[in-house]
Formats: sequence, C-alpha cells, structure tokens
Amino acid sequence: MAFSPDGRLLASGSEDTTIKLWEVATGQEVRTLSGHTSSVWSVAFSPDGRLLASSSSDGTIKLWDISDLVGR
Repeated sequence: MAFSPDGRLLASGSEDTTIKLWEVATGQEVRTLSGHTSSVWSVAFSPDGRLLASSSSDGTIKLWDISDLVGR
C-alpha cells in the first residue's frame, strides 16, 4: 500500500491481480486498475502524484497514468 503525496489517495495491490485506489477522506474506492496477471506486490506514487508504479509476481512493472484523479 502507498499514500499519494498529498495524502488524498491510497493505493493497494492485491493477490487478485488488481490495484485499487481509495479516497482516504471517505474510504470510497475510486478506481480499480487491471493489467497484471499475478499478485501485485508493491505500489508507489510519483512525487507529483500523477503516476503510479506497480510490480507483480508476473515479473512486470507497470506505470499507470492517474493524472485525472489529481486535483479532484
């Protein structure tokens, strides 16, 4: 799990191969990211919060553009 730099979002990786983004203030899920084919082990936000990196036991690292969620 990782908090966004502004503290508004929380990203969680899962054994179900997805990443969920949560709004911290409300606890509401705001997005599910799919693309890995095995468990997601780690997630990290870029310093500006516009990108999310994830790594998986499928041997891949992915970068996700979540800039549409910044400034919500």
